[in-house]
Amino acid sequence: MTRTARELLRTITAELAPDPRSNPLVPLIASGEADREVLATLALEQMRVIPADRRAFLQLALRSSAEPEADACFTALAEGEAIAGKRLAAFAAACGVDEARASAYTPLPGCQAYPAYVAWLALNAAPADAVLAVTANFSAWGGYCATIAGALRTHYGFTDEACAFFDFFAEPAPDLERTAENAVQAALDTGRLDERRARSYGHLLQSYEALFWRTLQRSA
Repeated sequence: MTRTARELLRTITAELAPDPRSNPLVPLIASGEADREVLATLALEQMRVIPADRRAFLQLALRSSAEPEADACFTALAEGEAIAGKRLAAFAAACGVDEARASAYTPLPGCQAYPAYVAWLALNAAPADAVLAVTANFSAWGGYCATIAGALRTHYGFTDEACAFFDFFAEPAPDLERTAENAVQAALDTGRLDERRARSYGHLLQSYEALFWRTLQRSA
């Protein structure tokens, strides 16, 4: 029996669910044991990740001109990154990151591997394959953000404004999920989806996400 896009997304999201041991930092933030300097580094790295991912999603939308469902998905993702970028400023300020510090900061290669690979997908992946990989990966990121948002309030005394960046990604996004599902379903219906490649893209994204958190933890 042919699987639906919803079933496929659920299956691959479950496959990509990270081993809890792959992220040593979020548990430390959750318990309040992480140093505030690590939070500052997290802000500095995200100040480069967010605009890079936004541009990558815009490029994928541009390449999806013949696939309106994928175009809509990547356009929505890019718009989300733009919103997140605006909210990131308050978190960075709460961590003591000002413009001078951000300008002088040298990014960590292990943290920037993730957006570099998203950029690779923007240039090389079939849009439908990228939709499936990126959507499946976002599930783990949303969970991390929910944990961090709660910990920042409980253990670090951050305001709602300072936590808004993480709140944004932690919130359910049914419209985005529906848009992604439509893109995957259209690709399935027309034979444009390569599940094997999409799975490999998703596994690499999840590996680079784990590398991001391990790199941050080691930077402490």
